[in-house]
Amino acid sequence: MIAKCGTQRVWHWAHRGNRSCDPWWEPETLWHRGWKDQFPSEWQEIIQHDEKGEKHVADVMTGNGQVIEFQHSHLPAQERTAREAFYRNMIWVVDGMRLKNDRKRFLAGGNLFRVAFAKDLFITRSPESCLPAVWLNCTRPVLFDFEGFAAPDGSAGEMQGRLWCLLPGRIDGYAVLVAVSRSWFVDAARIREQIIPTDAIRWVVQRGLAARRRNYARPPHSGPSRGRRRAKF
Repeated sequence: MIAKCGTQRVWHWAHRGNRSCDPWWEPETLWHRGWKDQFPSEWQEIIQHDEKGEKHVADVMTGNGQVIEFQHSHLPAQERTAREAFYRNMIWVVDGMRLKNDRKRFLAGGNLFRVAFAKDLFITRSPESCLPAVWLNCTRPVLFDFEGFAAPDGSAGEMQGRLWCLLPGRIDGYAVLVAVSRSWFVDAARIREQIIPTDAIRWVVQRGLAARRRNYARPPHSGPSRGRRRAKF
């Protein structure tokens, strides 16, 4: 911290370093710092300028140029939109335990369905029933961390050690989520240009849903029913 004891403003303490002149700066929590420290120090606190000279400091920028912003506190929609527009090639990691009921709601997950045609992919028509509503309309991938760095008691086996990534946009009215392990996420940041291959995942989901529609459109077989039931997505 730096003491500011001038004659024009009330005396105060200011933060030293890159963040001191960034209007998007906010105090770091232990969760925030813990995530940043999963990555090399030379990737942290990276100053970025746009074509107009506006300056901001990214939490992490990978060696391939993708920004990762870690967000614990509430963020107004206008600022979320501004950050996405400024960084462009970015993803969010959001603290899913900031509010008391967010994790509980997600664990309930009654409207989250695993898709049959791809591992670790899920779809839902009502993402607001299991995810924080303020993050549902982002234009960049949002990874929700519902565990922090120690899995809380009561996590199902398939929940433990995972991040849940909501892809931007919808496919045939479905929101798409992909589950990735923490270790995969950190490793992917080191080697991939795009940590979450959004376009490739959307292509898989679109093909799978199209194939399912074709199967449902086929005329029924003659003869007695064999008990086939329509998937309840």
